[in-house]
Amino acid sequence: QVQMTESGGGTVQAGDSLRLSCTFPGRTFSNYVLGWFRQAPGKEREFVAAIRGTGGNSYYADSVQGRFTVSRDSALYLQMNSLKPEDTAVYYCVACWKCASARTMARVEHDVMDYWGKGTLVSVSS
Repeated sequence: QVQMTESGGGTVQAGDSLRLSCTFPGRTFSNYVLGWFRQAPGKEREFVAAIRGTGGNSYYADSVQGRFTVSRDSALYLQMNSLKPEDTAVYYCVACWKCASARTMARVEHDVMDYWGKGTLVSVSS
């Protein structure tokens, strides 16, 4: 059974940085698009960032562009800088076989995704 496990969440102040990690022992997901979604209290789950391969093809939500960086090697990462209170949410890593590109992950229905982690909480105070 494939497991994706997030870590690195916590409580920080506005302007601080955090680095989230997502591990998936025994899998490489080399032909998958990997990404991050988040869900704030009382809101729907939303796309944050995605990456295909280890080099270039990445895509970001407008709300995090320029502040967040997604990367991957044997794990998936999300470097979050200049955090804002509106970034407060549970962050989930996700793997998608059917996604043709990182941009696709932002546009397809969530039930197209193959695997989801259980999430890690990020709380940003003002």
